[in-house]
Amino acid sequence: MVGATAIAITRTRAKQQALLDAGAAHVIVSDEEDIVERVMALTGGQGARVVFDPVGGPSFEPLTQSMARGGILLEYGALSPEPTPFPLFTVLGKSLTLKGYLYSEIVSDPAALSRAKTFILQGLESGALRPIIARTFVLDDIQEAHRFLEANQQIGKVVVSV
Repeated sequence: MVGATAIAITRTRAKQQALLDAGAAHVIVSDEEDIVERVMALTGGQGARVVFDPVGGPSFEPLTQSMARGGILLEYGALSPEPTPFPLFTVLGKSLTLKGYLYSEIVSDPAALSRAKTFILQGLESGALRPIIARTFVLDDIQEAHRFLEANQQIGKVVVSV
């Protein structure tokens, strides 16, 4: 929708096709491929301009190494239970911008929230954004919903109906 070429990363091949079906132009299977080598090959040696990372942990460093000079990394999660090392020399050498993100920075700012709503609604109306619902649970089954999430088998969002 914004003209980017999406490169998705997954640990195993199990989610590869689902990521391609969801719109990724390329999928890197990190248990089988070197992230930095693949991103550099896919970008003609330039690296990724923008990286969205919900994981942190040991994969943080190769993500920064795969970035373009002046790139921006948005960290919006901490799914890895392992420490996230700070790649000082890569950040300095490539003049990277690393930014933490919380949804509250959008929802607490009326102007930003309005822009976000407009962007999302236009994307939904045009079909450029297609939400993927992995599974729906009723509130009484919230424990099962958590077990489903913890199993890390979902593709898309989990909805809990009240």
